[in-house]
Amino acid sequence: MAFRADEAAQDGYDEVEDYFVNRLQGLDEDQRTKSRHALRDIVDQIGPAINTYPTWHPLVWNHKNYRSPATTPSDRCGYQRLDHTRFFVNGFISCPYGDGADEIIASVAALPRHPAARLTAEKLDVKFYSTEAKPVLIKCEWEKHVSPGETIPLAIAMPLILQKEVPCSEWSEVAETWESMRHYLLGSPRGARSSLFLSQDAGQAVKKIWEALIYTGMFGPIKVDRTR
Repeated sequence: MAFRADEAAQDGYDEVEDYFVNRLQGLDEDQRTKSRHALRDIVDQIGPAINTYPTWHPLVWNHKNYRSPATTPSDRCGYQRLDHTRFFVNGFISCPYGDGADEIIASVAALPRHPAARLTAEKLDVKFYSTEAKPVLIKCEWEKHVSPGETIPLAIAMPLILQKEVPCSEWSEVAETWESMRHYLLGSPRGARSSLFLSQDAGQAVKKIWEALIYTGMFGPIKVDRTR
């Protein structure tokens, strides 16, 4: 089935709204409406809800284990006290309790500087998930222009992919095919060559470049899937 970005974005939004707003107990209808409007405004800023990030994305860039790359923000990427979290193309919302919000903000401030984006964190004056939670918005602010709600341009994504993947040639024993790598290069939800991060044209270009790289032999012999 072809990947339908609009449907994937709507499905993602519906799940996030249900998780953060519709299940909230102890709010009157005016407060719930405020939370719903705030969520919509945030989505307009940071893009549609997603399941996992491509490993080159600045929000998961700071993981240390190249053999087991991160695809969602966690302590593996340097974040502390994330709790009740939902992810979006250019940011995420986490809803910890107690002093967790301050710890999240401090951990974001302590992350190494990224060459292509600035990561920021701020407390939200709105109720998400629970009336006792303290929501925090973490944003990826690109150095080059990326239109809100649009996919990430190939000119931004491709250098980050190469910076992340080419060094793996120093230790890799086999070359992973596009089928096994598209989860890491496209994020999810995704189709065969596109996702909410990369358009069809950009994804096709990434596929061609990836296949050109693996056929150089720099990563080792191409891995054969013997389960088929």
